[in-house]
Amino acid sequence: MNRLDRYIVRSILSLTFVVGLALVAIYTFTSFVADLGNTGKGDYGLTELAVYTLLNMPAGLHVLMPIIAMLGTLMGLGNMAGQGEITAIRAAGVSNVRIGMAALIAGAMLGLLGWAIGEWVAPVSQQSAERYKSNARYGIDGANSKPVWLKNGNDIFNIKKLDSESHIGDAVIYSIGDDLRLHAITSARDGVFADGQWMLTDVVRTEFGDDSAKVEKLPQYQLQGGLSPSVLRLFVLQAKSLSTEGLLELINYLDENQLDSSEQRLELWQKIVEPLTVMAMMMFAVPFVFGSLRNSGAGLRLMIGVLVGVAFYVINQVTADSGQLYGWPPSISACAPTVVLAAWGWWRLKKAG
Repeated sequence: MNRLDRYIVRSILSLTFVVGLALVAIYTFTSFVADLGNTGKGDYGLTELAVYTLLNMPAGLHVLMPIIAMLGTLMGLGNMAGQGEITAIRAAGVSNVRIGMAALIAGAMLGLLGWAIGEWVAPVSQQSAERYKSNARYGIDGANSKPVWLKNGNDIFNIKKLDSESHIGDAVIYSIGDDLRLHAITSARDGVFADGQWMLTDVVRTEFGDDSAKVEKLPQYQLQGGLSPSVLRLFVLQAKSLSTEGLLELINYLDENQLDSSEQRLELWQKIVEPLTVMAMMMFAVPFVFGSLRNSGAGLRLMIGVLVGVAFYVINQVTADSGQLYGWPPSISACAPTVVLAAWGWWRLKKAG
């Protein structure tokens, strides 16, 4: 980068930082207010709600990053345009495309930052937040308080309480043969994963023969095979809170058990295209400062940026849902809105006068 590029990048990033602080603050306050109804349950009070909300801040920043990047570009370049700097730069022979490329450099930096937050910071903070909330409300360090259905080979697990990835409670395991007949039902009050095996306690096991059933009550039962804690942890977490490595492991598990992995594949592709989405949003914002918004105030630029950002978010979600509904390849469902926005932004940049 030469001096001009560095100046444009610095102008965009400085305003992006300010916009990011404002939007994350609004997002955090809104989340805090929306969750007030859950206070008073167990030990979950205002202090616990505040900690839970703060732990979810990195996830909020990750979600808002494309809109933050676009608003930062509008504000940064708009501020330069308002002071006549853009006009002077163009009068010196610098093309619109050159200014747009400088904005893309800032976009690449923000895109990589957003990807790093979504890959490492947000998943850990979200998981910590959910565990903290579960511990405050129910007194357990649980990963999930809802019943979970999982399949592993010929075994179908119904886990009614998941205390942690290696500790389950009130579980029922249905064993089905290759002939699709029910061979056994195993119910347990408690289960702990240790030494590579699940040790179940307070077990009632029913084995079905051709014309009979055998019922046993066992104080302990060692389950051969079964789900690994890592798969159990990945499956009960929301796909949006998983890292790329976790999504790949979850997709592999689902494929091995002949289960639908389209949702997880879509999430994986959306993670891959995230940095490009940030760059596309910033490229789309650049031509605004050459046209009708050149001499406008910050309020109008903010309004335009928010409207475009929200419209893109809605279109992105509709495209993703439509792709799952009609069976489109996940790569197309995830990439199509970003590709269209980038192409439209490039065309507008070339046409800007």
